[in-house]
Amino acid sequence: MPSQSLRPTSASPEQAGMSGHALDRAEAHLKHSYIEAGRFPGTQLLVYRRGQIVHSAVQGMADVARKVPVKDDTIFRIYSMTKPITTVAFMMLVEEGRVALDEPVHKYIPQWAGLGVYQAGVAPLFLTRPPARPMLIIDLLRHTSGLTYGFQNRTNVDAAYRAQKVGEIEKAGSLRSMIDDLAKIPLEFSPGDAWNYSVSTDVLGYLVEKVAGQPFEQFLQQRIFDPLGMSDTGFFVPPEKAHRLAACYAADGKGGMTLQDDPTTSSFLASPSFISGGGGLCSTAADYLTFCRALLNRGELGGVRLLGPKTLALMTSNHLPGGRDLTQMSKSLFSEATYAGVGFGLGFSVTLDPKQTMIPGSAGEYAWGGAATTSFWIDPAEDLIAIFMTQLLPSSAYPVRRELRTMIYAAITDSNL
Repeated sequence: MPSQSLRPTSASPEQAGMSGHALDRAEAHLKHSYIEAGRFPGTQLLVYRRGQIVHSAVQGMADVARKVPVKDDTIFRIYSMTKPITTVAFMMLVEEGRVALDEPVHKYIPQWAGLGVYQAGVAPLFLTRPPARPMLIIDLLRHTSGLTYGFQNRTNVDAAYRAQKVGEIEKAGSLRSMIDDLAKIPLEFSPGDAWNYSVSTDVLGYLVEKVAGQPFEQFLQQRIFDPLGMSDTGFFVPPEKAHRLAACYAADGKGGMTLQDDPTTSSFLASPSFISGGGGLCSTAADYLTFCRALLNRGELGGVRLLGPKTLALMTSNHLPGGRDLTQMSKSLFSEATYAGVGFGLGFSVTLDPKQTMIPGSAGEYAWGGAATTSFWIDPAEDLIAIFMTQLLPSSAYPVRRELRTMIYAAITDSNL
């Protein structure tokens, strides 16, 4: 359990400048439009403002077939919400002077020194050209590396990823085998030329392992999870907690859902061979709130410091070349963020202009989400954290993130702006 100093306190929404009625309206929306409609199995919504939890609610089922309700300690597959944790871990090593953002990736992965940019052909007969410049470590953190995901279903390059099962939800191989496989597949584009959601953060996990000289999962445990008391976060769910793992479902395209991963037979019940810094973690809303609170508090919580305030400010600034947003840089057919008015920092999407997003919010808020429709955002201007948990693939099935952002910002009655 977290130490007393790490445990959040609770307050009424009104004490924190929010409307309890408006937050209850968000819960009613989830119940009516998603749970009772058969779109989601169950949900958990947590809102934290001005140093206290102002809304924490669960409803529906964690496992529909077995009639197991969602509880405060339900364990969820957070998939790409793993990425911010991996990026924080990497930036801890940057702060220690053990690695730098402007170094070429091939310094640490020599077999990538000759990676070319795709021109034509199909695997294994690719025609490539040399990149305009080498891939830098910062390209991995901001997804401008030229890497991709197989599920983008866009090019012959991502087809090669699918053939090799690189970066897939169903875990296969190891970090080392992924690095070796990627050495044989060309880049989608010259590093820095575009933004493309990709396995870049999995590569960061490999670099953490290589630079720190210890297994990646061990680094996370010793440097982040144990110090913060995140006892329910890990790359698999141990036997004594297996009953708390939610079932995962897939949207059926008809407004319903089908079982995608049975919690009694899930691959998340055993330690995986592939430790995915891009999408491998399971966690609870309470644990993820602890991580987010440390970020909102400028890198420190209860005497545990993950990063310095200046490092965190660097990470939550837009790093897309020329200050552009994702509409101007993205090649992705899919990502966990909308594009207009949104840039990308080091591990997070960053809101540049709420007017362009057409969703209430603040410039400077940072966020990300996971494939099973989990999501979070942190708004330093409003001293706000919101975390949403459910288990439905894919996250693009319904506009629930947009709806919840609108409703939660509508609940603010005393704005800091």
